[in-house]
Order: sequence, then C-alpha cells, then structure tokens
Amino acid sequence: MDDETNSVHVLFFPLMAQGHMLPTIDMVKLFAQRGVKTTIITTPINVPLFTKSIDKSQSSMLHISLKIVQFPAKEAGLPEGVENLDQLDSQDDQQKFFQAISMLEQPLDDLLRELRPDGLVADLFFPWATDIASKYGIPRLVFYGTSFFSMCAMDSVMQHQPYKNVSSDTEPFVLPGLPDKIELRRTQIPENIRLERESCVTRILRRAKDAEERSYGIVVNSFYELEPAYADHYRNIMGKKAWHIGPVSLCNKNAEEKAQRGKTASIDEHYCLNWLNSKKPNSIVYVCFGTTSSISASQLHEIAMGLEASGQEFIWVVRKKKGEEDESEEWVPEGFEKRMEGKGLIIRGWAPQVLILDHKSVGGFVTHCGWNSALEGISAGVPMVTWPISAEQFYNEKLITDVLRIGVAVGALKWVRVVGDYIKREQIEKAVKEIMIGEKAEEFRSRAMSIGEMARRAVEEGGSSYSDLSCLIELFKRSQMSKSS
Repeated sequence: MDDETNSVHVLFFPLMAQGHMLPTIDMVKLFAQRGVKTTIITTPINVPLFTKSIDKSQSSMLHISLKIVQFPAKEAGLPEGVENLDQLDSQDDQQKFFQAISMLEQPLDDLLRELRPDGLVADLFFPWATDIASKYGIPRLVFYGTSFFSMCAMDSVMQHQPYKNVSSDTEPFVLPGLPDKIELRRTQIPENIRLERESCVTRILRRAKDAEERSYGIVVNSFYELEPAYADHYRNIMGKKAWHIGPVSLCNKNAEEKAQRGKTASIDEHYCLNWLNSKKPNSIVYVCFGTTSSISASQLHEIAMGLEASGQEFIWVVRKKKGEEDESEEWVPEGFEKRMEGKGLIIRGWAPQVLILDHKSVGGFVTHCGWNSALEGISAGVPMVTWPISAEQFYNEKLITDVLRIGVAVGALKWVRVVGDYIKREQIEKAVKEIMIGEKAEEFRSRAMSIGEMARRAVEEGGSSYSDLSCLIELFKRSQMSKSS
C-alpha cells in the first residue's frame, strides 16, 4: 500500500446494478491501495456484493467501509426487497426504480453532513449529488462507467442528429466530428433518442448532463493508450474534465480475487480452472452476455447450433429470458450436451469472468459489448465477437471492430432493450471461426495481446492511469486543505 495519505476520505455512491457496483468496488480498492480512506454507500440487499471484497481488504489493512441507506422500494411502488436494477425486466418497474433512487437525495445529504468527506464519486444516475456536494464544499466527480469513445459518439449523435438525414433504417450514416469515420444505422441508435421518446431515464440523463457541467469532472474506466484520439477529443474538443484510471478490474491480481469478484459463482472455480488447464492455449471461446441481457429460448438454441457448427471448444454462460427460468430447457438441441461433453462447458448463472478471460487457453470472447466486459476482454488480450444489445453497446462495438480492430461483428443491427437483435446460427458460426481460426485470427490475437499489455502497463506505477489516479488524489487533498484553512 502506498501511504500517500491516510487522512483523505472519499465517498463512493454507485447505482444499484451489477454493472455499476462491480467497477466501483475495483475503483475503491485502487484508491485504498494508495492510502485513501474510502466509504461505499449502498442499500441492505446489495451489501453482500461488497462485503466479500471489503472483508478481504480490511484484513490487508486497506481503509474500506460501508454506509447503508434504506431503499424506498415501497414508496416507489416496487415490491419489498427489490433494490437492484438487475432484478427488474419491465420498463414500468424500471421507471419506478429510478423514481426510488431519486428519493435517496436526503440520505446522501445526511451522510455528507455526518462524514464531511474530502470527495464524492457518485454515479451518473444521481445528478442531484452535484448540488448536495456543493452545499458542503465537497468536489463531486461523476462515474459514467463507459469509454471515451462512446461518450464522444453519444455527443455526436445528440448534437448533430445524423440519423435524421437518412432515407431508411438500414442506410448507414457517419457520426460527424469524430477522429475516425464511424458509421451506424438508425436502428442501432437507442430507441428513446431515435423515437424522441420521453421517459424517466431520459429526464435523468438530461439532468445528469447539466449536473456534469457543474461537477468537478468525470472518472473514466479506461486508459489513455487504448483510445488516445478520443480521450483528447473528449477533453480538448468537447472541453470536459476527465481522469482515466482503468482498467480498474486489473486491481484483482490473484486467482482468488478474480474468482470472488461479484456474485458467488455458479461453478466451482477450481473445477473451472482444471477444465481450462486441460485445454490448449487460445483454443477456447468464452460466450457471455453480461448481467442484464435476457436471451430467449429460441436465440439460445441458435447459439448452441452456431457454436457446435463452428467446431470450437467453448465456455458458455447461460442466462435465459426472465420468466423462462423455471421452464424445461427446451432450447437445448437434442443430444447437444452429450455431443459437447469435454468440448463445451455450460455455466448456468454467474461465472468468474475475469478469471476465465485471463486464462491462457481462452482465445476469443463473444460479448454484448457492455463496457465492463469489453474492457475485461481488452485487458486479457482476447479478440472478440461483438454482439451489442442495447445501452451504449453499439458504440463500444465500433471501438472494438473499427478503431482497435480486435474483433468482428456478429451482425446485430437493431438496438432492442434487454433482449437484443435476433442472430442466426450461420452468423454466429462465421464470426466465431473468424476470430478463432480465420485468415486474420493471428492478426486479431497479436493486436489484442499488444493492447492487453498496454492496459497492464497503464495501471503500474508511472503508467498513464496510475498518474491520473495520483492527480485525483491530489485534487481531494486540496479539497481537504481548503476545508481546514
């Protein structure tokens, strides 16, 4: 542990969703490893996700603690015990969830008054955190949880609205003002933007944009060498204050830390490692669509047939569409599991993703392009098959395929909330073969491994992300000194 400062205290407030809480835990560890006292704010149901990491960190003499606030599920019309966005499927319930988090304004105010920290890193979805922090003279930083590239692409779409200048949904258009020529189709733009549909989320995002302008800046889970043109564009052309401190998942150094990250795995990590150890280097394709995507039974059937047809060995993490979990597994092709015995490992539930991706036998990753997953694949130096579903995932796909050139698109053309575009087995087979054994497979692998090495150097002492984290700690130190003067 660098004993840079034992007295600086930073509060972290992540959105209650797996994709937001996981990088926050890693971020907290990074700050704590540099001697900063850290506190995470969460709600009762979400505590177990944090305690594994915190218990381990406290035994390592790192200053990490939890503050628990009650989640107003009942007041927002949600069932009691629902405190995490991943528990919800319907848009109506999701709107209620965002109404509930707007009621956490007062609990945050109470905590800042009680603890008087030197800094607050609060999720994008808590726009009111900027004004509360300002009230107590505390710098608030926004955690976006995505890439510089996607933030630049989103800004281009919102500002120039190029999707309005095409004659059909399938006609490609260029995103104006970006360092590279990036093309999208209208159906790949988030539906609330494309259809100009007002929702609870769009209202929050509008407020978030305004709050971000008045905040101290943004913390980005990325590293300069990955997307230098877009880090520069974001800061210099768009005029935003931002610090890149990633990939934050690289704070998990050993197998135990990687295995314990997130929920309890649905597979014994030793069994999983032994299975991977029995395979040749770069021979396994890992297939996973994140924590919020819901895959229909018919799409799972197509994935199974596509994987089998590719002839590649695989680890496949299966999460069925919500509401189908209790049904019989009709999606499994007849005799599939017997034919795949020894060649394929299906994990039903949660998988130790970082542990798997970092293993030498894994040579490809079929991903939904959520930024956490994409960056974990990048850090592991693994080429990708990109299968974006919703959120900002179509932007991340373009970074992987067009800018970094370390992956191939499976062919998803429609932004569809949660369930995604329907992809046929032939497309899956073709894309998997392309990154694993195709003509350019070695080129993809070589480039991906080179970028993975850059990622590891970025977080080491003297690296670009290490240095930006030092700058952030200095910011909080100055805040502390100004409070005491």
